[in-house]
Amino acid sequence: MFEIRNLRYKDILYIEKMNIRKGITTSITGRSGSGKTTLLKMLNKMISPDEGTILYEKKSVKNIDSLDLRRRVVMLPQSPVIFPGDIRDNLLKGLRFSEKPDAPDSRMNEIISELHLNKSLDDDISQLSGGEKQRIALARVILMDPEVYLLDEPSSALDEETEKTMIDFLVKHSRINKKTLIMVTHSKKIASEYSDEIAEIENGRLVKSGRVDA
Repeated sequence: MFEIRNLRYKDILYIEKMNIRKGITTSITGRSGSGKTTLLKMLNKMISPDEGTILYEKKSVKNIDSLDLRRRVVMLPQSPVIFPGDIRDNLLKGLRFSEKPDAPDSRMNEIISELHLNKSLDDDISQLSGGEKQRIALARVILMDPEVYLLDEPSSALDEETEKTMIDFLVKHSRINKKTLIMVTHSKKIASEYSDEIAEIENGRLVKSGRVDA
């Protein structure tokens, strides 16, 4: 799905060759500051490389409209954007960005229930905890139904239970619906437990890549 060749960004990242396969869960691992999040942001053009090529479905991302790419390749950052208003408003923002019809309340309730959120769609978002807001942001991304999910350090600011709820749900959803999930994590435990393939980055370079069961 993604092919990366001679990718360079400042003195942070240099990857000669890397492939990310379609329809599987790939974890990008490495220490803090190794360039993992930088790479993730390049996959949907949040930032652009100084040199090199990124192909998405055999087409250079340079030649894909940025908004179109971000509708197909959606990123859930460590601190997702939460909008003023109620839960319904926040869930529908992603669909409107994707220029898709609003989801019925029944569908939105189904997703937040699966994420173990016992909340009303009319509840004010400002009354939610940090972990609850993170799950609402994930539900928003799920509703957008992109081709690729980019997940940045899901364990960084969450308690263990919330982290497990989110990752379990998204990995299961991705596999059932044949989506591609690319997850940045510093946790080897998370990577080995949930991934089909792992790519390890050290000092901005890809040092290891392959199947988890290899």
